[in-house]
Amino acid sequence: MTTPYPPQGATGASYSSPIPIRKATLGDALASEWTKIRSVRSTMWTLGAMAILLVGLSTIIAFFVGESDPELGEESVLGLAVFGVLMSSLCVITLGVLTITSEYGTGMIRTTLTACPSRARVLAAKAIVFFLVVFTVTFVLTLVVSALAVALVDQAPAPSGGDWARATLGISLYLAFLGLISLAMGTMIRHSAGAITAMLGTVLVPLVAAMFMSARSLEDLQRWLLEYSIPNQLAMIYDVTAGRSGPQGWESVGIVAVLAALALGGAYAVLEKRDV
Repeated sequence: MTTPYPPQGATGASYSSPIPIRKATLGDALASEWTKIRSVRSTMWTLGAMAILLVGLSTIIAFFVGESDPELGEESVLGLAVFGVLMSSLCVITLGVLTITSEYGTGMIRTTLTACPSRARVLAAKAIVFFLVVFTVTFVLTLVVSALAVALVDQAPAPSGGDWARATLGISLYLAFLGLISLAMGTMIRHSAGAITAMLGTVLVPLVAAMFMSARSLEDLQRWLLEYSIPNQLAMIYDVTAGRSGPQGWESVGIVAVLAALALGGAYAVLEKRDV
């Protein structure tokens, strides 16, 4: 009978790793999510399409409006970008959903939650990184679009400081918060197609339903749906009219911020209670 040899290198002394061991922090999760969002092709495709739609459509509209010598009155020329903003919001919705559902599709969400067991930390890191990326890109694009609109429609009155703030900062915040709602929807549904469809329904169904409400008994509901629909709220960020009912200006941004907080709260509750 042979005597088993002791494990190689066993000297009785405890092993001390040269690599420092510490608890994972939110900063680590943020670094991980930043690496993910900047390294996947879906981010470049969606943000590239967003830039083309926002800058391209808004510039074309401003050019033709400038050539037609319009009388805009007190209407801000910066509002000419609203159609490009509406179209680019679809790209933000898509990116928000894919930020989480792409990991469910590949199974990488298991690796993510193994490396960072705190699901609240994972969701918070995804939300923070996504918000900052969308806000920064949108802010730069709206600055460019606003400057082009002022240059192309030179016969219009000069926008005020408040107009500039709403057209750049306000729109950027609104789209970033709308993207957070999409991120929350993707977290709850876990499937890209289903979450994107649900978000498109959230954006479009109230407006389409209101257009077909012809009965007089439904006038109040029709007005409410029109005023609080997402496309109308985006348009009304540019417009502040005294005495007008419904959200406008910064009120629209506040509404979508509250909705984003509620959606992320629901997403966390679902993520915490179910298995991956």
